[in-house]
Amino acid sequence: MSTPAAATTPRRLRAAWHAAHAPVPGVPRWARIAAHAVPFTALPAGAWRIAVVVCHVPLDGGAVRDSGSLPSWLPIEAYVLVLSLVSELLAFTAVGLVAGWGEVFPRWLPLLRGRRVPVPVAVVPAALGATVLTLLWTAVLVVFTTRRTLQGRPLSPDNPLAAHDWHAAVLAACYGPLLLWGPLLAAVTVAYWRRRRPARAGGPRP
Repeated sequence: MSTPAAATTPRRLRAAWHAAHAPVPGVPRWARIAAHAVPFTALPAGAWRIAVVVCHVPLDGGAVRDSGSLPSWLPIEAYVLVLSLVSELLAFTAVGLVAGWGEVFPRWLPLLRGRRVPVPVAVVPAALGATVLTLLWTAVLVVFTTRRTLQGRPLSPDNPLAAHDWHAAVLAACYGPLLLWGPLLAAVTVAYWRRRRPARAGGPRP
C-alpha cells in the first residue's frame, strides 16, 4: 500500500519538470524547439563515453586504454560520469533562455529568489559558451576529417579520432550532434536578448 508521500512524489516531479521546461510568453516557437534540442546534442556523446569507459563496451576500437593525465586518486570511470553529467547540465541551461527560471531567479536561490535576472547575466555567458562550443567542435570536426592535428601532424593510432572502420562511424554519430550545440545556443541567446532588451519607445520588454 502506497503512502501519501510516495503518491505525491511523481506529481511533484512532473510539476518540477513542467516548471523547468514551460516557455514564458513571447518565446518564438523556433526558439523553444532549439532550446529543448540543445540537451539532446550532448546526450549521445555522454552515452558513448559512459558505454566505453564505464561499461567497457568496445565502441572505440581499443583506443581508450588508460586515464591519461588524470591524477592517480581520480578513477577514470568517476571522471567520465561527472564529465557527462556536467555536460548535460550545461546543455540544459539553454532551456533557461526560454523558460521562467531564465528570467526570474528560482525560489531555492537564497538572496536572489524572485528577482529578475539581469539580461547580461544570462546573455554574456551564453554568448561566450556558444562561441567556444562552435570553435571547439568545428576544430574537432577538422581533426576527424583530416586525421591530422591542428598543427598538421598525423594522429596517433591510439586516438579515437584516427579510427577508419565502423568505430569511426559510431563515434561520428555520437559526437556529430555536438556541432549543433554552439549554433543552437547562439540562436536561442539572440532570441532571449531580443525579447528582453529595452524597447525603443518604452520600458523593458516582458
